[in-house]
Amino acid sequence: MGGVTGQASVRQGDDREADLGGPLAAARHQLRHTIGLLGLGDEVYQLLKSPVRFVEVTFPVRMDDGTTRVFTGYRSQHNDALGPFKGGIRFHPAVTPDEVKALSIWMTMKCSLLGLPYGGGKGGVVCDPKQLSTREIEAVSRGYVRALAEVLGPDLDIPAPDVYTNEQVMAWMVDEFSRLRGRNVPGVMTGKPMGFGGSHGRTEATGLGCVFTVIEAAERLGIDLKGATAAIQGFGNAGSYAARFLHQAGVRVVAVSDSRGGVWNPDGLDPEEVLRHKKAEGSVIAHPGRIISNEELLELEVDILIPAALEDQIHAGNASRIAARIVAEAANGPTTPEADEVMADRGIFVIPDILASAGGVTVSYFEWVQNLTSLYWTPEEVRDRLGRMMRQAFAEVYDLHRERGVTMRDAAYMVAVRRVAEAMRVRGWLGE
Repeated sequence: MGGVTGQASVRQGDDREADLGGPLAAARHQLRHTIGLLGLGDEVYQLLKSPVRFVEVTFPVRMDDGTTRVFTGYRSQHNDALGPFKGGIRFHPAVTPDEVKALSIWMTMKCSLLGLPYGGGKGGVVCDPKQLSTREIEAVSRGYVRALAEVLGPDLDIPAPDVYTNEQVMAWMVDEFSRLRGRNVPGVMTGKPMGFGGSHGRTEATGLGCVFTVIEAAERLGIDLKGATAAIQGFGNAGSYAARFLHQAGVRVVAVSDSRGGVWNPDGLDPEEVLRHKKAEGSVIAHPGRIISNEELLELEVDILIPAALEDQIHAGNASRIAARIVAEAANGPTTPEADEVMADRGIFVIPDILASAGGVTVSYFEWVQNLTSLYWTPEEVRDRLGRMMRQAFAEVYDLHRERGVTMRDAAYMVAVRRVAEAMRVRGWLGE
């Protein structure tokens, strides 16, 4: 639809407290705790607890049956002390303002931890893409960009794919933004198709980056990956690639799951075969093996557990039953603060989300650099650069974890918050 750009409600520095519990409360809890560990002032927390800008938009879409439906979308721009906002856009019926704000906080931490010149952003549209046609998804994608165009740009806010969005959605969004600007602007989005400014290695980046951190953790913990076992909750992009790369490293992947349930085989699963069944029949449960629930998968006795689904999957009710030696968080916010304490007390080695899932935004950064310079890298160059950055970040976090006697999550946040606070200090945002 042309002509109508949608209505936007913009709140600068939204300071509303989150409801008790939930991802925003968890993100703020970790920020306050980390700022205390670093001995920083309350003004740092006040600047980081809420986004500098939160935008809510509504926009109309003409549906296939001829009716017009109004969709609601959000964009949270958390902190830009280190550079432009960066973060994904998800299409999901359960998207909420608090969820989007929390995810933008985690993106700030993730970018800072990896040394990327970005602050955190996140967006979403309240919709169920499984109930929409391809044409309707395209219309939603373009409508969202039209409504938010004034706060997006390659030097302002650079979105990327997230839950139930993909490279095709990004291509539609870039096309719409470029049309509005009257010129091609490939650097406004990352995660684009290879034929349209995308980067080699972007699709598998989150899963591969997670596996790089698992390899580093296993080496330090004395776990031989040849014959080690793994379970993966969530068999979307991140989970499926993590399964493939673990399998290639000699790990026996014994269980995987998606939104409909999981499949378990103690003798091991071939991730490529599981993916074929999922594509053919819509779920991993179509693969031969014992059908289990997502909850049962989390409690399997394995060496490596990778939560790669949604937030709050490991919580106070099940943390005492997590039996993995390593938990590598390929999803954002899969563990509640209460569960984190339980697992720390039990000696479970957690690779936190802002480290384990940082491969995606790191290769998004590579894509953005390539778009701005028009110089494109080979798959080998991308993989080598990603490996170096993930290993370096892991080592920095692990060394601080050992030196200060804090959890890996605390160490990761300490590195990240310290960098953001220093950027805010030198820019004059903090008092002396």
